[in-house]
Amino acid sequence: MTLTPFHIAFPVDDLDAARTFYGTTLGCPEGRSSAQWIDFDLFGHQIVAHLKPGSSNGKAHHNAVDGHDVPVPHFGVVLPMETWQTLAERLRSARVEFVIEPYIRFKGEVGEQATMFFLDPAGNALEFKAFADIGQLFAK
Repeated sequence: MTLTPFHIAFPVDDLDAARTFYGTTLGCPEGRSSAQWIDFDLFGHQIVAHLKPGSSNGKAHHNAVDGHDVPVPHFGVVLPMETWQTLAERLRSARVEFVIEPYIRFKGEVGEQATMFFLDPAGNALEFKAFADIGQLFAK
């Protein structure tokens, strides 16, 4: 399966904090930028942090999934397992506070996956996941 990179734009209330979080903490290379936005390479996908002062509204809506309160909306990427494990350790070392700690979801079931959720400095919820068998990505 060949994947096409996606593009997502999202609001942030502080471009310097976004630059530090996405660029330094997550290790995303920076692309083009202006005084109003910054492009980042999120594991081969283009994400754009757009300045929207006052965009952090505190709490996200949550849906129950596998015994956890999953924040909605959220975005992220599916990574190879080894990359996911490396990122989880990088986030722990950076003392990022997890909304949902890294763990294996649906263990022993169809669609078993590693997942973790955390917030960026503007309160945007991010999910990073991995599958031991990427063929299970859309399995029912």
